[in-house]
Formats: sequence, C-alpha cells, structure tokens
Amino acid sequence: MTKRYYFYIRYIPAHADFELLAGRCIHQMHMFMVNNPQVMNRIGVSFPSWGESSVGQTIAFVAEDKDMMIGLSFQPYFSLMINEGLFELSSVCEAPESLGEVRFVRNQMINKSFLGSKKRRIKRSMVRAELSGAEQRLPVAVEERVIDSFHRIPISSGSSGQDFILFIQKEFVGERAASSFNSYGFSTNNEKRGTVPDLML
Repeated sequence: MTKRYYFYIRYIPAHADFELLAGRCIHQMHMFMVNNPQVMNRIGVSFPSWGESSVGQTIAFVAEDKDMMIGLSFQPYFSLMINEGLFELSSVCEAPESLGEVRFVRNQMINKSFLGSKKRRIKRSMVRAELSGAEQRLPVAVEERVIDSFHRIPISSGSSGQDFILFIQKEFVGERAASSFNSYGFSTNNEKRGTVPDLML
C-alpha cells in the first residue's frame, strides 16, 4: 500500500478558539490546492485531539506525496503564526501503517436542520411555485433527523469571500480507502470517501 505522510500544527494558546484556528489552517490548505491543481482532492485533514467539546488543539494534513506536504507546510500564514509564538509545526513524517482509519466528514445535511436553512428552502420553493404558475402553498417540512455529535468550523470562501460553517463529524472505519477528499480536505456523505490514519499526537 502507498505510504502516507503528514505534518501537524499544534495551537500553543491553551484557551484559543480551536475551531476558528482550524478554519484558518484549512483555508490555507484549500488555497494551496486551488493554486496547485495537481494536488486538488488529494490532501486530507485530521484532528488528532478531537473530542466531544472541540476539534482539539491539533490539526494534521495527510497525503501520499511527501513533496506536496513539504510545500503545504511552508505556507506563509503558518510561518507567521510560528513566528508570533501561536503555532508549533512538526516536520513531515511518514504515517505508521499500524494505525486505525478514520474519516472526517463534512456533513451538509446538518446545516439543513437549522432554522435559517429551512427558511431559505421554503422561500426558494415558493418562488419556484410562483414562476411555474402553480398554487402557492407553504411547504410542510416533514423531516426528523437524528444527528451524531459534530463540530462547527468557521471558514471563508477563497472565491466569494463569504463566511460559512463546515459541519464536521468523525467516523471510525474498518479499512483504508483511496485518498479522495473535497477541496477542504474532508470526506463527504457520497462521492469523496477518503480516509486518514487515526493519528494520536
């Protein structure tokens, strides 16, 4: 099986907003992929100290290409945060093959459970009905969802500049899957089902 490489960033302030810092690191990785299309969808994100209350004080990036990981680790934002004494950055290491596999999933269905999203969907439905000439009726939402624990990571879109939330869940899986991630380094519920080693740092 192909070797995988990783590096991690530990946030030094113990009482920092770990989700906010994770979002900023993920944004840097996303922009790295946008600027280097050959690495698009090949870098996975891991949270080695993930817990019930937060994503933890550490984020890791994982890929099969060591040079890609070295390039990502030299992003100016990371260097700035290290110089400011806010980040500790590891060297690029080979991931042990003996580790279990996990999937960090961006679950967009969670967003649909919140009131703001429901209002937007109802409004779109009413506009569609008006445009098609159909009778306008207020749609009835018959959706009951049970959602496992998740964390919210705020992030800014590199293209639109809009702020949004990534809803992330951790799944334990039985075996390694191909490195296929979305442009933010996460698996999805459908197409991108890549896994990362269950790093414990």
